[in-house]
Amino acid sequence: MIFIRSLIFKQFEEITFGFSTKIGGRSGAPYFFNLSMSVGDDKNKVKRNRKLFFKAAGISSTKIVFQKQVHGNNITYVTTPGFCGESDSMITDKTDLGLAVSTGDCVAVFIYDRKNKVIAAIHSGWRGTEKKIVEKTLEKLKNEFNSSPENLFVYLAPSISQKNYEVGEEVASLFEEKYLRQKDKKFLLNVAQANYDMLINFEIPKENIQLSNLCSYDVDHLLHSYRRDGAYSGRALGVIAMKEKYA
Repeated sequence: MIFIRSLIFKQFEEITFGFSTKIGGRSGAPYFFNLSMSVGDDKNKVKRNRKLFFKAAGISSTKIVFQKQVHGNNITYVTTPGFCGESDSMITDKTDLGLAVSTGDCVAVFIYDRKNKVIAAIHSGWRGTEKKIVEKTLEKLKNEFNSSPENLFVYLAPSISQKNYEVGEEVASLFEEKYLRQKDKKFLLNVAQANYDMLINFEIPKENIQLSNLCSYDVDHLLHSYRRDGAYSGRALGVIAMKEKYA
C-alpha cells in the first residue's frame, strides 16, 4: 500500500495522519484502492480497503467519524465514532478518534491545535470554498476552543490544480480574479490557493502550513480524480487523530 503522510504533522508524536492513494490491497480497475461507499464499488471491498488503510495509518477502523459531505459550510463537533450526518467540517478535542474526509479532486484541509489539543478535518470543493468553510472552521476554533493562529498546524492534501480545473462563468463570478485564469470562454480556478489564503488571512504562520503540490488530475498512476475518470473514479480518504497515550 502507498499512502501519504504529512511532514507538518510528523513533528508531533501525538498526531496520527494518513491520506490514501489508488494503490493498495488487491483492488484493480476501475476503482482501484477506493475508500468510498457511494461510487458503485463493491461494499465488501471498500470495507476491506478501509480496514487496511486505517491500520496502516495507525488507528482502528472502529474509531473513525464519517460525514455525509454535501459541499456546504456545516461544521460538526464530534465526540464518538460513526456517522455524524450532513457536514463538511468536523472538530474534536477527543483522543483516539479519527476524522475522515473523502476526496476525488476537492481540497481536504487538516488542522491541529498543539496547545489546546484540538483537531479539525475539512472538505472544501469550489462550493465550500466560496462559502468559506475553512475560514468559518478557524473562527469556530478561535471562539469555542480558544485556538490562536500561532498554535495551528495545517496540511492541505492533494487536490486538482488550477491548470486542470475548468469552470464556467457562473462559477468563476463567485471568486476573486486572482484565483482565475481565462481559457477561451472558460476559466481555470485555483481552489487550493483560495483555501491557503484563508489560512494566511487568519494569520497562521506560513511555516505552520503545508500545501501539497500533487495534482489529483495529473498524477493518474497514484491519485483518484473524478474530473479525470468520471463515474468510475474511486475516492481517497484522509484521516487525522490524536493518540490517547500522549494526552
